Amino acid sequence: MDRRRWGTVVSIAMALLVIGMALLTPVAQAAAPAAPAQDLLDPSPPGANDWGCRPSPEHPDPVVLVHGLGANQALNWSYVAPRLAERGFCVFALTYGRNPLAPPPLTQVGGLAPMETSAAELGDFVDRVLAATGAGKVDIVGHSEGSLMPNHYVRFLGGAEHVGRYVGMTPLWDGTETAGLALLNRTGQQLGLGPAIGLALDPLCASCRQFLRGSDFLERMNSDGGPRAPGVDYTMILTRYDELVVPYTSGLMDGADNIVLQDGCPTDLAEHVAVAFDPVTLQHIVNALDPEHARPVRCLPVGPEAPTAS
Repeated sequence: MDRRRWGTVVSIAMALLVIGMALLTPVAQAAAPAAPAQDLLDPSPPGANDWGCRPSPEHPDPVVLVHGLGANQALNWSYVAPRLAERGFCVFALTYGRNPLAPPPLTQVGGLAPMETSAAELGDFVDRVLAATGAGKVDIVGHSEGSLMPNHYVRFLGGAEHVGRYVGMTPLWDGTETAGLALLNRTGQQLGLGPAIGLALDPLCASCRQFLRGSDFLERMNSDGGPRAPGVDYTMILTRYDELVVPYTSGLMDGADNIVLQDGCPTDLAEHVAVAFDPVTLQHIVNALDPEHARPVRCLPVGPEAPTAS
């Protein structure tokens, strides 16, 4: 390979790496203070993973929380998990898709593995939740990658029979064009550089290129009439201020209850990560999980960034 062609490989690979780091960095900034030493491996968020919890008649399906890229269960769900538990839900969370070869501190976060691998990991976790609780189905609440990856489990790994409600926050069914990276990725593929780009990026974040518009993962997800699986009740929660899902309308799903936060609450300025710490979003989640007792959503002023502690 001549130097000009190799320079193109490096340029595109580095540009694609930006999306991984852009998605990883905000969640780290939203982290709570360091946990005690005995919890450092993979602490549960407050209110989650009580394996003795038995679902009530009011909330018969346990809720499984699925974090985003570069997060883990504790970072992503420190706000939502305890508040769902307070409302009587059995709440469970996991950290999936870790890359043991990634440099610290990325070894402590998940979502880095190929999403097909993470979906199988999620399926095993759902089986464990169902066995422990005696429930027939779970409800999924996911953020960012956690709004997309679980649908691979639902559509292609038999998960539809085990999932009742599916709530996605900042989803990206059509991928993202962040910083033009999808175009760069397509250009690299047209130049025959796809394998070289993968060699540069995939060892750190094998899922990163799967988020880009036009990826093989998204093409399959949208095949056969779109991502929606029959029998699953979908709710998608989007924000106009999403700086990582570009355009934010990539999160719209045909046949779902699509909610754009600012349509009902113009003072909610939450960006991509902040949605997981947003009291307005929480109200939509609770209504989606329990539509028979849905309440009007109270509009509150919400800042654009996630808090540094919850």
